[in-house]
Amino acid sequence: SYMPLKHLGYKAVMVNLSDIYAMNAQATHITVSLAVSNRFPLEALEELYAGIQKACSVYGVDLIGGDTTSSKTGMLLSITALGHAEEHKMAYRSGCKPNDLLVVSGDLGGAYMGLQVLEREKEVFKVNPNNQPDLEPYAYIVERQLKPEARKDMVTLLETLEVVPTGMIDISDGLSSEILHLCKESGVGCHLYEDKIPLDPTVIAACEEFKMDSTLVALSGGEDYELLFTIDPSDFDKIKGNPHLTVIGHMTEESRGAQLITRGDAQIPLTAQGWNSFG
Repeated sequence: SYMPLKHLGYKAVMVNLSDIYAMNAQATHITVSLAVSNRFPLEALEELYAGIQKACSVYGVDLIGGDTTSSKTGMLLSITALGHAEEHKMAYRSGCKPNDLLVVSGDLGGAYMGLQVLEREKEVFKVNPNNQPDLEPYAYIVERQLKPEARKDMVTLLETLEVVPTGMIDISDGLSSEILHLCKESGVGCHLYEDKIPLDPTVIAACEEFKMDSTLVALSGGEDYELLFTIDPSDFDKIKGNPHLTVIGHMTEESRGAQLITRGDAQIPLTAQGWNSFG
């Protein structure tokens, strides 16, 4: 109800390109499969495809086909992204080693808090359809929800810094869930430091306004599409002080489990409270 179709088209491409970048690879092509009911006029589909076209243009990928068919209800949209990488630079979820540093791009929690703002304004709108929300103070977090950007720039940055991640994943389901994926696939544990988790000031302010815990939002919110990766400790000097990257922890022996080290120096086992695609 608050996602313009142009934004939906753009976001649908982003979430798939992100999976390619999360292997330290470059995306080159996408296919789009679409099923729509007769309640969508041609203009609506043109809006959707305008968003898809914009994403392809900005990220330098080609739309090479797919399928379009009818649906009895609503819209079904499925996008597949293809890409390539040099084999020795590919990053999998299974390559993390004990003592590797855990690094994240950008900041976390914005998309989830943007969703909270949109949900709240939707309820206000239901009561008074003449009421137009003032979203200006929330511009950053609302954009994080409606128009996320995949981190192609991070793949390029790592190339420039001559850093090859040992393990990598994108943050679609929340930080804790993705860390647990890396731990499980790599057979390692993790120490994540609460005070190192990068939060934008607008996220912190929104969390205070909604009376939500900002750490929990960062851990479980999801849909940020930042890149989470591990590097060998010897590469630390290459990324140290980079404004786009934050070291948030390190991997440990599997027997130590995945732990959140709180600001008070307590250890809490990490649990995945985020979105589970198949659960």
